Amino acid sequence: MEIKESSVKEKVRNTMNNLHFEDRLIEEILTVGRFRSYEAGRTVISPGDPVKEIPMVIEGTLNVMRIDDQGNELFLYFLEGGDTCAMSITCCLEHKRSGFQVVAEEDSLVWFVPVTLLDQWVCTYASFRKFVFGSYQQRFDEMMDSIDNIAFKHMDERLYSYLLDKKQSSGSYTIHKTHEEIARALNTSRVVISRLLKKLEQEGKIEQQRNRIEIL
Repeated sequence: MEIKESSVKEKVRNTMNNLHFEDRLIEEILTVGRFRSYEAGRTVISPGDPVKEIPMVIEGTLNVMRIDDQGNELFLYFLEGGDTCAMSITCCLEHKRSGFQVVAEEDSLVWFVPVTLLDQWVCTYASFRKFVFGSYQQRFDEMMDSIDNIAFKHMDERLYSYLLDKKQSSGSYTIHKTHEEIARALNTSRVVISRLLKKLEQEGKIEQQRNRIEIL
C-alpha cells in the first residue's frame, strides 16, 4: 500500500514535537530526511552495511541484534516510536560498517537523516543534544540488561524478560512469535524454549496458542 509523503511528514512532525524539538530543527529534519516503510520481518540494517544515515523510528518496532559468524542471533534491544539507534550513530561518526542487524518486528515507518548534520545539530539545538545523549544512555542500559540476563539469569528468567520487553515495546499483551524465532533471539534451541514456555504457562504467566503467546 502506497504511503503519501505528506502523511508521513505529519507523523514525523508529531513525533518530533513529542520529543520537544525546536520548530526550526523539525523543519530541517523534514527537509533533509527521507522515509522508508518496512513490513514485519524485513531487514532494515544488515551486518556489514555502510551506515551513512541515522534511523528514527516513527511507527512500529525494530529489533536490534548481534549475529556471529555462524549465524547465531543475540537479542539486544527494541526500538519504538521516537527512538533512534545509538550504534548507528556511532558507526556513522566513525565511518564504520554495521556490526549488528536491525529487523522490523512489525510494520514500521522509519525516517532517515544524514549523519553529516549530526555535529551541527548537537551544537545548535539543546533538544537534539539531549536526544542523542539520552539515546546513548538508554541503549547502554538496555545492553547492560541483556548482559545481566546472559551472565546472571537462568534461561527461564531470560525468556520471561524477553517476553515482557516485547510486550512493553509493542504495547500489546499478544506476542506473535514462533518458538523457533524466540530461540534464535535468545541463542538457544527450540526444544528448550518450548519446554520453558510450557512451564510459564503452567505457572499462569502466559497462555499459548498457535504462533501466539498471551501475557497474563
